[in-house]
Amino acid sequence: MSEESHELAQPLKGLRVVEFTHMVMGPTCGMVLADLGAEVIKIEPVNGDHSRRLLGAGSGFFPMFNRNKKSIGIDLHSAEGAETARRLAATADVVAENFKPGTMAKYGLDYAALSKVNPRIIYASHKGFLPGPYDHRTALDEVVQMMGGLAYMTGRPGDPLRAGTSVNDIMGGLFGAIAVLGALIQRGISGRGMEVQSALYENNVFLMGQHMLQFAMTGKHPAPMPARDNPWAVYDVFTVKDGEQIFLAAVSDAQWSAFCDALGFADLKAQPELSTNNERIAHRPRLLETIGKRIAHRSAAELAQAMEKAGLPFAPIRRPEELYDDEHLLATGGLADMQLPDGPKAGQTVKTTLFPITLQGRRLGVRMSPPKLGEHTAGLLKEMGYSEADVEGLRSRNVVA
Repeated sequence: MSEESHELAQPLKGLRVVEFTHMVMGPTCGMVLADLGAEVIKIEPVNGDHSRRLLGAGSGFFPMFNRNKKSIGIDLHSAEGAETARRLAATADVVAENFKPGTMAKYGLDYAALSKVNPRIIYASHKGFLPGPYDHRTALDEVVQMMGGLAYMTGRPGDPLRAGTSVNDIMGGLFGAIAVLGALIQRGISGRGMEVQSALYENNVFLMGQHMLQFAMTGKHPAPMPARDNPWAVYDVFTVKDGEQIFLAAVSDAQWSAFCDALGFADLKAQPELSTNNERIAHRPRLLETIGKRIAHRSAAELAQAMEKAGLPFAPIRRPEELYDDEHLLATGGLADMQLPDGPKAGQTVKTTLFPITLQGRRLGVRMSPPKLGEHTAGLLKEMGYSEADVEGLRSRNVVA
């Protein structure tokens, strides 16, 4: 690998980010900047980010969103700790946080305070709501999915259902990172930083924009996705041999013809009332029932092979853990090794998913596994001018970890 290609894969190398984040939204912003090459320093409480200790569906949060970062534990509630955090934040190009409004100002870590010391600083706040009537509310991904229309659109009628991953937290972090990148370009022009904000609710509303405009265009209330007026006749999940399921689709007249040829449905292809997509829509319930009965005895693998050979859209219905064996991800380097930092499997090597882009044809890899609590505390403090005795003193007083 040439030095040039190595550098191109880390366009933010040399940028320092200090993040005061927890859970998913803020850490996602930091992870994106870290993957792009920035030095990202995660400031944690002295007993660690509480997401390190989450169980069940939350157990993947910390290892997923905190790779390529350094960790320093600081007690912000103590005067010494807050001063240490301010000194560290003053060295940053970017500060990211996702705490309740007003929290950072209590410690002199808000944009107004930090920008007086460093006018070039870019300050990324990740909140539940952008400033306005709702900004005092406590938001969660599920809260904004419910109030922002996503749960309504995802579930069956009368059964609102949250999406199966932390879509707003993750995308809110992505939008925060996009705002930071824009601010960096502007700083290169003006020499000054700025405060940028991203919010869960507004992120969710952005996702709903297509359905809002659907209503504006048609005057009809958008139906939840499981009950929507489908624009394509063959576009559904079918249960086949041994109870397996597979998604099959034919979204054009040419695809319908190829679909019938691939699966041996010459009689359906020949029916005039099924010759165009809109005509097939009129017969959709009967058509799907007929197709379902005809393929019920066939295996998902056999159907997938036929669809792939014909160049038609299809998808097996997979569980998350099955992606570890996905031949495409394995062949393209879409999964990377890292060590778990916490829990009963701490130190074990597992594979994680990478940021879904390439630069110069290369994926952005894992340079550092998610850090152990305080793994970089001593080095960072000494870099700021603290002596060995200073560091030990702060540790003995539980100001840092």
